Amino acid sequence: MAAYATILVEDSGPVARVTLNLPDKRNPISPAMCGELLAAFKLVAANVIVLTGAGKVFSAGGDLAGMQPGPGAIPPASLVELFTGMHDLGKPIIAMVNGHALAGGLGLMVACDLVIVAEGAQLGTTEIAVGLWPMMITAELARSVGRKRVLEMMLTGTKMSAAEAVACGLANRVVPAADLEAETSKLANEIAARSPAAIRLGLQAFYRSQDMEHEPQLRYLQGELGRVLALEDAKEGISAFLGKREPVWKGR
Repeated sequence: MAAYATILVEDSGPVARVTLNLPDKRNPISPAMCGELLAAFKLVAANVIVLTGAGKVFSAGGDLAGMQPGPGAIPPASLVELFTGMHDLGKPIIAMVNGHALAGGLGLMVACDLVIVAEGAQLGTTEIAVGLWPMMITAELARSVGRKRVLEMMLTGTKMSAAEAVACGLANRVVPAADLEAETSKLANEIAARSPAAIRLGLQAFYRSQDMEHEPQLRYLQGELGRVLALEDAKEGISAFLGKREPVWKGR
């Protein structure tokens, strides 16, 4: 496994954990961190990835003092490369939001496939308070939340609670902080027990088709359904269902 300066990676078993690991700075997102995250997501062997933050904050946003890439063992990356890489990965990424997720940190959270947030965490697009605009995370937020709600967030910079984030579609569920680890682990392992091959094709089809016109989208998905049905895992799943036994996935 590569050596990382801004993150920690634990990759054993069916679920890997990737941790933003600059807690003294509230886990700011820089080109260096984007590059390390992108590399880590591609390298992990596990079928499901949990993304969280070290310390009391998930991420307070972009590293305003470190927006220019610096020297490092792993090439830096932009948010464009990171977000598109996450959506093309074909492995579920679950954000385990242990604390505040603000600005770019909120965008990173929403770019994950699923989100579980601890009670007490605050979330928001705070860029306007320092004369900026959340340009890069607009693409992620506008696909999860209605236009009026997103614009209110961006224009005011007002933070919302974890419960509000669930209500407006930014997160899947909110749990007590003491239950965050257990609830995230339960969800991650439930997904890890499914066919990784079917999940890979399904996730890629989900993201690639989301901006298509309706009929082209249906035709594209029809072709992808054929690819899923041709999987060895699909044959095994059907056989196991008919035989009333647990399937044994091969991942292909």
